[in-house]
Amino acid sequence: MHERAVLLHNIRSAHNVGAIMRTCDGAGVQRIYLTGYTPRPIDRFGRADKTLAKTALGAEQSLAWEYRRDAARVIATLRSEHWHIVGVEQDARAQDYRQFAPRADTLFVFGNEVSGLSLQLRDACDTLIEIPQYGTKESLNVAVAAGIVLFRHVGQ
Repeated sequence: MHERAVLLHNIRSAHNVGAIMRTCDGAGVQRIYLTGYTPRPIDRFGRADKTLAKTALGAEQSLAWEYRRDAARVIATLRSEHWHIVGVEQDARAQDYRQFAPRADTLFVFGNEVSGLSLQLRDACDTLIEIPQYGTKESLNVAVAAGIVLFRHVGQ
């Protein structure tokens, strides 16, 4: 079975990070990378983030996670280890997430709640996928999007 990991870059909300960690645990993701200013379960002073812990419900303790400042370096390292890098973002190049089929170790990359993934990070991805939107709103909450994508693609 192939490994699945998640990278969260510049997520603002500890609530979203905790919810995504809980989803990762439930979906069977093996590791999560927190980059940029994304909140971490333990801050640089060794204190637990109570807001994150409240939504993670213990997943922050059972899920392997690590903080790296630079998302591009994490991507480059995993690519050198033959991981497939998949950005989840609305983009003209993106394919419907339902049409994507992971065939290798896969890193799913999620970005900021407002600005999403930067052009630089989108360009660093091997594949871009998106969740089609049919209503009047342009996007979903990042934690909701992560749940949809991860439960579709983890375990395949």
